[in-house]
Amino acid sequence: MKPIDIIAKYYKPRSKAYQILVSHSNLVTEKALKIAHQHKELLPDYTFIEVASMLHDIGIFKTNAPNLYCFGEYPYLCHGYLGCEILVAEGYPDLGLVCERHTGVGITIEEIINHNLPLPLRDFVPVSVEEQIICFADKFFSKSGDHFHEKSVDEARLSIKRFGEKNVARFDEWCELFL
Repeated sequence: MKPIDIIAKYYKPRSKAYQILVSHSNLVTEKALKIAHQHKELLPDYTFIEVASMLHDIGIFKTNAPNLYCFGEYPYLCHGYLGCEILVAEGYPDLGLVCERHTGVGITIEEIINHNLPLPLRDFVPVSVEEQIICFADKFFSKSGDHFHEKSVDEARLSIKRFGEKNVARFDEWCELFL
């Protein structure tokens, strides 16, 4: 399976949304694979990381994110579980879990309830080492603005800080593990 073929089923090639998604996904894939190769002791599945990194944001077209040329009906926060639904329908539930669990540094059911987030009531936290690596790598790249700029650790931490100290603590744990 080629991830680009699945992306092309849902995004018009050469469209702005396609270009943003693919360029962002390529950057995340490159960083995730670099991390995985630097940490062979974690026994990461490199092929899974490559494919899942390319597909982690496939659900953005269903969201209302005009800055990404996406004009769907859902809030952007929903792109993870929407991407999961797409990949489950395509026959790839394990890849779908990466979509569902990569937002922020993961979102707990407690956070969904406490902040009245528009998400199904379940935990959306990366579990496997591959999910954690992809989620971590994703924090260094934005899809809006200069999406080719790799954030520093401090810049990534600052963007996470607005979601609470627990999220910063999880990010810092990943920094210790992956950097």
